[in-house]
Amino acid sequence: MIFIVARFTVRPEYSDDWLERVSDFTRSTRREAGNLWFDWSRSVDDPNQYVLVEAFRDAGAGAAHVQSEHFKQAMRDLPLLIAGTPEVVNVEVPGTGWFPLTEMSPPEE
Repeated sequence: MIFIVARFTVRPEYSDDWLERVSDFTRSTRREAGNLWFDWSRSVDDPNQYVLVEAFRDAGAGAAHVQSEHFKQAMRDLPLLIAGTPEVVNVEVPGTGWFPLTEMSPPEE
């Protein structure tokens, strides 16, 4: 799978409604056949920073995402809302899902 983590620093005037502003992009991406997940989180240290964790089944699904109209629209819209160039980690990893963290689990009942 293609696993991507991107960090966005949003202009302060858009940080509180960032998730609403990216909601169409998020919904459309989640509907893509090759998308495994597309999840936003807000930093607990910087209220203007959001982290996007996304995964695609394979390189073909990643390429289809980048070629989609909703991706192209986001590339036109989002630069107006950010305070700097997003940072990204993009790697190919085996599998198509999350694995349990074997070092930690809740106590047995």
